Amino acid sequence: MMLRITHALTIDDSVLEERFIRASGPGGQNVNKVSTAVELRFDLARCEQMPDRARSRLRRLAGARLTDDDVIIIKADRFRTQERNRADARERLADLIRESLIEPKRRIATKPTRASKERRLRAKTQRSDVKRLRRSKPDLS
Repeated sequence: MMLRITHALTIDDSVLEERFIRASGPGGQNVNKVSTAVELRFDLARCEQMPDRARSRLRRLAGARLTDDDVIIIKADRFRTQERNRADARERLADLIRESLIEPKRRIATKPTRASKERRLRAKTQRSDVKRLRRSKPDLS
């Protein structure tokens, strides 16, 4: 089975590992007896389908979910069943990978216009005048 990210990119299940763990929080006896939460581990280092630039963006996006071994860990325990938590974890991983595939737009450096410079200086002067008038002893310079 493969995890479909886009029409052109699928992730092989050999780089995914799922563990079912007990969920935390309220839920009565069910939460103490049944391991419904899912810990999905995605081995980024072994995934050859990912482009290198997207891989580096994914490392940045993963943040604290990325381990020193280049493994992304996603925990899903929103739902009461294993199957829904499993689907939720896979969808969250797919969303994260899709986000990393988006190439950021390069910023084009621009200069402020003459009018915008004048507006900024006029606003600074007005603010300075307001503050000067609020002083207890007026400045006579």
